[in-house]
Amino acid sequence: MDAFPSLVQKNPFMKLNRCVFGQHESITWRILLTRCKHNLFASRIQAVHTSDLHSTVNCHLSEEVRLEKRASSCVPIPKDFSWPSPNDEIPFWKKDFPSWDVSKENPVDIEKDSDLMHIIHVTAEMAPIAKVGGLGDVVTGLARACLSRGHKVDIMLPFYECIHKQQINGLTLTTTYNSYHDGNWVPTNAYQGIVSGIPVILIEPSNHFFKGQSVYGGSYNELEAYLFFSRACLEWMQVTGTQPDIINVHEWQTGALPLLYWDMYNSLSIKKPRLLLTIHNIEHYGECRQDELSKCGLDGSLYATIDKAIDDRTIGHNPERLSLLKGGIVYSNAVVYHGILNGIDTVMWDPATDVFLPSNFNAQELEGKKVCKQYVQRGLGLAPECGQIGSNSNRVPLVVCISRLVAQKGLHLIMHAIKRVEELGGQIVVLGKAPDSRVEREFEGLANLHNQGTSVRILLMYSEELSHLLYAAADMVLVPSIYEPCGLSQMIGMRYGAVPVVRKTGGLADTIFDMDDQSRREVANGFVFEGIDEGSLSWALERAFHYYKDKPDEWNEVVQKVLEIDNSWNNTAGKYIDVYNSIR
Repeated sequence: MDAFPSLVQKNPFMKLNRCVFGQHESITWRILLTRCKHNLFASRIQAVHTSDLHSTVNCHLSEEVRLEKRASSCVPIPKDFSWPSPNDEIPFWKKDFPSWDVSKENPVDIEKDSDLMHIIHVTAEMAPIAKVGGLGDVVTGLARACLSRGHKVDIMLPFYECIHKQQINGLTLTTTYNSYHDGNWVPTNAYQGIVSGIPVILIEPSNHFFKGQSVYGGSYNELEAYLFFSRACLEWMQVTGTQPDIINVHEWQTGALPLLYWDMYNSLSIKKPRLLLTIHNIEHYGECRQDELSKCGLDGSLYATIDKAIDDRTIGHNPERLSLLKGGIVYSNAVVYHGILNGIDTVMWDPATDVFLPSNFNAQELEGKKVCKQYVQRGLGLAPECGQIGSNSNRVPLVVCISRLVAQKGLHLIMHAIKRVEELGGQIVVLGKAPDSRVEREFEGLANLHNQGTSVRILLMYSEELSHLLYAAADMVLVPSIYEPCGLSQMIGMRYGAVPVVRKTGGLADTIFDMDDQSRREVANGFVFEGIDEGSLSWALERAFHYYKDKPDEWNEVVQKVLEIDNSWNNTAGKYIDVYNSIR
């Protein structure tokens, strides 16, 4: 570990290296790698496919008729409005929605920065065209915010076979070139277009990489595919003469790019860029064999040292392994983990204009949220709530949990919430995919147990449209993460008037403040628990239900408050710009 300071001294390109962790803008490599040793190489869960949802929400016709009669008397129905049913041939979230060109809704009142730069994001995900989790949302939101401040921004992304081309405006093949992989130069296409107002460059190799019906989980070797992609991005920059000020790489998938840049392409023709690595989830570190790294044209054996890319956990093992994420940390000019809170794209996530909602609403006009709740309840076969906003008669809180079903997200707490919410007389919808077959089977068992009733829906899938509808319908959004560098669900939930119930960790602790904390009443905006035990979660849920059912005035006040909180990228992008400027 002591080799890190000497490494900085020996390598001129690392003179400006720094890490941004918490409120500390400078940190020694010893502290960083100690942190990595304890957090980066954590235990993980493995991967799975989705299950069909439509059959899980079918209800008996007699029950449907009963719910229809109850719903029709509960809420004002807009003109030309039809309620969905769980027996509809096409689920309500898969119907045809109006087109939504968010690029036309870019904020015009954002002050432009004076010292403008060219930023290229290199990433495995981008919302909405290639989104699996929060990474895609963050990349798109940050890019749009920097564009609105006057900077030139591009996003480089693999051209996954599953991407819907109609979501890309002006898609054009602009460059054909060769990029290296495993002793061969692979013919590669670069396409350009516009997604959500952002210029994108999609890299399409002529081999089998990135083929399949989903972003991850194809039949190809993902590690080799992302090593290829990392080099192909730099090769494109060299071929086209593109020299951005900043290359912002994201996660382990692009962790090899800084190694390739400083040890290869900077010695060729790309001299200008400086590199920032953003770590979104330090659990995933990109384990890599030396021979696998060598396939991108580097000598993998040269990186098997403590001061470069060796995976500390494997020292002394046979064989020792490399970590692409650690290599990216060492070779980047700056690293951002949780020191800068994420924001949300408040154009893409806006209940006042959201095209997926049956009725729009805002902090001043909340009646549309009631319609959204009843719409989702009807469509999923949940018992609809009666009573108007502000009334405490027959109030049934709807809790929503939208999450990847992985250990980090508190699986045992999500399972407990399903049971406890129903016991408390509420409703809960869990939407998410489990990338581990064992976890999937557990949740399938819960779905089979609960989904035929009128209080619980467990939907083992992901749908961007349904997630918008669920946030709009929710009274509470549950985020019981074991650790969470920032978190987006609590911010999106608040944007749609859902009060967060969260575990006090990371960015959740930075953004949600407990309603019963008398010392912070002015910022109170949710319900917080600290333990990782089920009792701690139950305590938070019980308090939230008490407010919802017995203190409707206070509940409505907090709903109004969370709707008005500004968690936009406009507040956060400036901090990224400061880091970019510090390494230019």
